Amino acid sequence: MQVRTLLLLGTCAASISLQAETQNEGIQDTTRMSEVVVTGTRDATDQRHLPFTVTSISNEKLNENYRSSVIPTVVEQTPGLFSTSRGVLGYGVSTGAAGSMMVRGVGSGARLLVLIDGQPQYAGLMGHPIPDVYQTLMTEKVEVLRGPASLLYGSNAMGGVVNIVTRQMNEDGCKTNISLQGGSYGTFQADAVNRFRMGKLSTIVGAQYKRTDGHRSNSAFEQFGGYAKIGYDFSDHWKAVADANVTHFNASNPGPDYAPLLDNDSKITRGLASVSLSNSFERTNGTLRLYCDWGHHNIDDGYEVGGTPRPSLYKHDDYIAGISWYQSAHFFAGNTVTVGLDWQHFGGSAWNASKQTGVKTYLVKDKDGNLVENQHADEVGTYIDFRQDICKWLTVDAGLRVDWHSVIGTELVPQGGLAFHPTRNADIKALVSKGFRNPIIKDMYMFPPATTDLKPESMMNYELAYTQRIGRKARIGANIFYIKGKNLINTVRIDGRPRNVNTGDFENWGLELSGDYRINRHWSVDGNYSYLRMETPIIGAPEGKLYLGGKYHNDKWTATAGVQNISGLYIAADQKENYTLLNATVSYKVLPWMALFAKGENLLAEQYQTYDGFYMPKATFMGGVTLDF
Repeated sequence: MQVRTLLLLGTCAASISLQAETQNEGIQDTTRMSEVVVTGTRDATDQRHLPFTVTSISNEKLNENYRSSVIPTVVEQTPGLFSTSRGVLGYGVSTGAAGSMMVRGVGSGARLLVLIDGQPQYAGLMGHPIPDVYQTLMTEKVEVLRGPASLLYGSNAMGGVVNIVTRQMNEDGCKTNISLQGGSYGTFQADAVNRFRMGKLSTIVGAQYKRTDGHRSNSAFEQFGGYAKIGYDFSDHWKAVADANVTHFNASNPGPDYAPLLDNDSKITRGLASVSLSNSFERTNGTLRLYCDWGHHNIDDGYEVGGTPRPSLYKHDDYIAGISWYQSAHFFAGNTVTVGLDWQHFGGSAWNASKQTGVKTYLVKDKDGNLVENQHADEVGTYIDFRQDICKWLTVDAGLRVDWHSVIGTELVPQGGLAFHPTRNADIKALVSKGFRNPIIKDMYMFPPATTDLKPESMMNYELAYTQRIGRKARIGANIFYIKGKNLINTVRIDGRPRNVNTGDFENWGLELSGDYRINRHWSVDGNYSYLRMETPIIGAPEGKLYLGGKYHNDKWTATAGVQNISGLYIAADQKENYTLLNATVSYKVLPWMALFAKGENLLAEQYQTYDGFYMPKATFMGGVTLDF
């Protein structure tokens, strides 16, 4: 009944909007500009001509609530996307880690790919993203492609892509932004970003520190890091960019409330660096990027109350080295052909280190089951994407990727879609796409269940989407999707021993709605809703997700408020969670270069959990100051 009602409401709203646009068409040109995105095509493209559903979140929206991490805002603004949490700050890694992101019920572990400027971000051994690295201070905008993106990005983009586009400086000058805030549970955050440009040279430098005592015993978190980017325009057609980012955090995991832990502490360092060369001409443009991600993890898995401290620490070093190249060409009117090549070399070393002697016991195996110091794999993919405007109201897109893995073999990834434009302010899109995930190093070579006798996980995604713009003030969107997946890797017992095997199939379908309305120059509202029907319960995926937000702004005051309702969130196969969150922020510009702000989260003081045994804090409050000069 709930789904039918929402479908009816969405259809009625779309119909009314289309009638309003038809009546106004030809009277005045109030067409709202469509968003230009790079995710899903790599070549900056008007969303109207792409068959994908992409949510774009601006720097302004990311900074409205003064959050250090992009994830909470991205979750609010993206229908179908959800992430687990465990405390005031920090997501952590290993046992008790949160920050597991899912789109349409797909993504836990290594099935949702996070990119920074198109560069893959995940641990080389474990294959999963590290959510504490994704900071607002370095972000210009975030683009979320909801649905498979394996055509362009290969393995790990099975469920979708979250692409963090880093800060830019497009005009000459120097700008500095500083934010300081503190509040509940001894929480303190400090961020600083400097952007500079002089002629052809541009630089961006940022630093961050944050810490909290946590709302539970043994849940302290501390993080510091820095980001630097330098760009040089050789000419109107060629430019080079180099960047680096290093983050270190210390996280304590208190364990689930029904089995608390002592001394479960992690010391994690993550780094990345890249250099790219881009070209842009009238009929062609492209980028060549060389990159490296690396990390060092030092973890004490702790022990239960009344137990015995562990005699060793778990440690690992991991890395990803890669080359990414694409070139787009426009051979004739309305045509874009993109070809690309990706290569990745990833792996690392893992061991237990004795606390008393430091002696190492390696945990990674070779193909014969013998313990070795280091293990790695290679992946090479090449793809072609063809997009053609057949006429002013129809765009066709088709592509194919050939992906080769040094252990698993070759995988073919097809994709095809249509974008219709029945009027200049309305779009209808249809897409068929495949996503896949190759087994990661942990699946094949680490711990007792490991085996190389595995196939890639894969899924087919079918979706239909409708978008309507109403002048320059409003936009609504609706889409339905169906997903069929197979060969999920699960651990089962065979002859009494655990073993990784391809046993899991899944089937999801759902509905996503979104909209925003700029009422006048002071007031605006936005919202989204998603419904997910899962044939098999998926931990960390809610059945219903609703967000409604509003903003007031004048020369001095800015106020924002948002309500988020989560229903049917599986925190265990037989346990669901339902809750409603109210968040609000108020800021006042004291001087042209200084503003004071105060914010509260979970103002309804809900007692809720997104991760079994990890209840989130009730109402929390923060206050601070921002300086812009």
